[in-house]
Amino acid sequence: MAARERNVISLLREQLKSVHELLEGTMADVTPELAHWSPPGLAMPIGAIYAHVLISEDGVVNGMFREGAPLFSSAWAGKTGLSELPPDVDPEKPGLPDWSAWSRTVKVDLPALRHYARAVYAASDDFLASLRGKDLDRPVDLTVFGLGPSTMLFMINNAILGNAFTHCGEIACLKGVQGKRGYPF
Repeated sequence: MAARERNVISLLREQLKSVHELLEGTMADVTPELAHWSPPGLAMPIGAIYAHVLISEDGVVNGMFREGAPLFSSAWAGKTGLSELPPDVDPEKPGLPDWSAWSRTVKVDLPALRHYARAVYAASDDFLASLRGKDLDRPVDLTVFGLGPSTMLFMINNAILGNAFTHCGEIACLKGVQGKRGYPF
């Protein structure tokens, strides 16, 4: 059983490494102009989407799982490359916060945000490396998000991996509509 549990953790770490590589490859040629372009409709600018992926992963791993302060509000406070952090969840109003207004006003320093990304990625991998298979069944209360009870495995698969893969596709699309190649392959 222990070998199987380690294989599950190894698979999650490999998936996390893959999504980080895909996201960084997709972001590699994004300029400040591309990052701040506001698309028509409700889609967020590329820079805000990239920030969302990083802040979400940091918040889930370092805040929710480790039950500590996320890097963006501790060691990396004021150094994330964002002019301001997005709205936080409101315990009085369950559900996901509305980042639409923030996404169109935030200024993104891409080199600084990429540096923060590396710190988030390292912290996430360190955390996953410390897990045992039984940890994946640990309950996680998502009531503040309007979702109810869940597990750590659900959050890793959906709030971290799924979120990053999904938004990477969104970034690739927004690059494409601006005349650039979306994915790095």
